[in-house]
Amino acid sequence: MRQNAADKAFDIVNYTLLTIVLIAVMYPLVFVVSASFSNPERVLNGEVWLLPKQLTMLGYQKVFQNKDILTGYGNTILYTVAGTAVNLAMTVAAAYPLSRRDFKGKKAIMLFMVFTMFFNGGLVPTYLLIKQLHMIDTFWVMIVPNAVAVWNIIIMRTFFQQSIPGEMQEAAAIDGCSNTQILLRIVLPLSLPILAVMVLFYSVGHWNAYFNALIYLTDRAKYPLQLILREILIQNQMNEMNNLTEESYASQVMNAETIKYAVIIIANLPVLLLYPLLQRYFVKGMLIGAIKG
Repeated sequence: MRQNAADKAFDIVNYTLLTIVLIAVMYPLVFVVSASFSNPERVLNGEVWLLPKQLTMLGYQKVFQNKDILTGYGNTILYTVAGTAVNLAMTVAAAYPLSRRDFKGKKAIMLFMVFTMFFNGGLVPTYLLIKQLHMIDTFWVMIVPNAVAVWNIIIMRTFFQQSIPGEMQEAAAIDGCSNTQILLRIVLPLSLPILAVMVLFYSVGHWNAYFNALIYLTDRAKYPLQLILREILIQNQMNEMNNLTEESYASQVMNAETIKYAVIIIANLPVLLLYPLLQRYFVKGMLIGAIKG
C-alpha cells in the first residue's frame, strides 16, 4: 500500500520513539555487563560507557571464591523448578473448574480469591502460621506459602474461557472423556501460550525470591542464591567501613564496585536466557488471557 505524508510522518515518529525506548532499556544492561568485565578504577572514573575497559575477571573470581555461591545456585534451581511445578499445578487446578460454565458457585469462590489480593494477615500472623505448620527452616517454606497467585488464576481462567471452545469440551464428554481427561488431552495441549507465560512469571518470582528465606531460614545450607549474594554485598560494604588506611580503603571500594556488577550478572543471567525461549508464547498468552474479566 502507498503511504501518504501523514502515514510516513507517523512511521518516522513511531520508529524514533521506539528506538529511544530501546536504547533506554538496553543501555543499562550493556553497561552492567561491560562494567563487570572492566577494571574497577576505570568504572569509578566514569571511563566505561559502552565497551569494557581493561578486561578483567576480578569481580567474578571474588564472587565465586565464596563456596556458598554454588550451594546457593543449587538451592535456587531446586526452589525454582519445584516451586514453578507446584505453582503451575495449583493454578491449572483452580483455573480450569472456574472456567467451566457448568461449575456452580464459581462466582462466590472467585470473590473469596479476589479478596485475598487486597487483604492479608500480615507478617507476624503469617510467621506464626508457618511455625505452627512446622515449616520453619525447611524446604517447603520456600514453596508452600507462595503456591498460587490469584492474579495468575484469573489470567489462566480467562484464557480457558476465551480460547478453548465449550463445544469441544462437550463433544469430548459425549465421547466418554472425564473432566480430568478433557483437561489433560484437550485443554492443556491447546494452552501452551498461557502455560509459558505462567512458567515465566512463577520461575522469575522464585529465582528472585529472598524475603521468605531471610525470614524463615536459619540453616545456611538451605539459603538461595539471592540471599548469598546479599550477604556478599553487605560483607563487602562492612569491610570497606572497617579499613583504616587510605590505600586499602581505595582497594576495597574498587573491589566492591566490580563485585556489585558481577553479582548482578550472575543473579540475572538464567532469567535472561529463559525469556527468549518463551518469548514467542509470551505476548500471545498475555493478550488472550487478559481480555475480558
